Amino acid sequence: MVYGYCCISTKKQSMDRQIKNIKEAFSKAEIIKETCSGASLNRPEWEKLFRRLENNDVIVFDSVSKMGIDAAEAFVLYKELVCKNIRLVFIRERYLDTESYREALNGIISLSLSPEEQAANNLLKGVMSAVDHFIMNKIEQDIYKAYAQSEKKIKELSRRTSEGIEAARSSGKQIGTVKGAVHETKKSKAVKPLIIKLSKDFEGELSDKECMKLIGLSNNTYYKYKRELKRDHIERGA
Repeated sequence: MVYGYCCISTKKQSMDRQIKNIKEAFSKAEIIKETCSGASLNRPEWEKLFRRLENNDVIVFDSVSKMGIDAAEAFVLYKELVCKNIRLVFIRERYLDTESYREALNGIISLSLSPEEQAANNLLKGVMSAVDHFIMNKIEQDIYKAYAQSEKKIKELSRRTSEGIEAARSSGKQIGTVKGAVHETKKSKAVKPLIIKLSKDFEGELSDKECMKLIGLSNNTYYKYKRELKRDHIERGA
């Protein structure tokens, strides 16, 4: 059985992109949807899935960051699922797939010695244990790096957004909206693409509140720009 696990932090976010990425790679995957706080250990849908798993089942994630609330939890789950002989696939980090782990051990595991060669068997077990330990350490490091990169991307997006807003402010144009104004300001031209990129109502995954906070817009300004974007979309489609 192939399962696709999708997780978001709030109901206002969208998991459409996660589902799309998983379905493009595994069209027959059964999608499991979860909404939980980023700091919460309570994941009922994951617990239900975990109890359903059988030998050789596959779990597909859009990213390893959807596997646990942090890298430590994700690595613990990774090891536990490997022991249950569950195949893990990460669309954005295929190098972390469990198939990569198993392939690394294939050369050693395929070696077979007769019972009479007990000393060699003991040596082989020691080598296998050492290799397994080495590979799992490498996977742990890669998981931590993946989580760090995910956080870095979020911070980089925030930084670029802040720089874009600052550039609009330094242009000398009025910051905020002018009642009755119908022309596009430099600020609106700089900010509207960000709303399109970030808002779940367009191309992103963030709620209105999260967009306003990240971009640094007031409630009135944000919704004014959003209304204008929707109106432009309707007019272009007409």
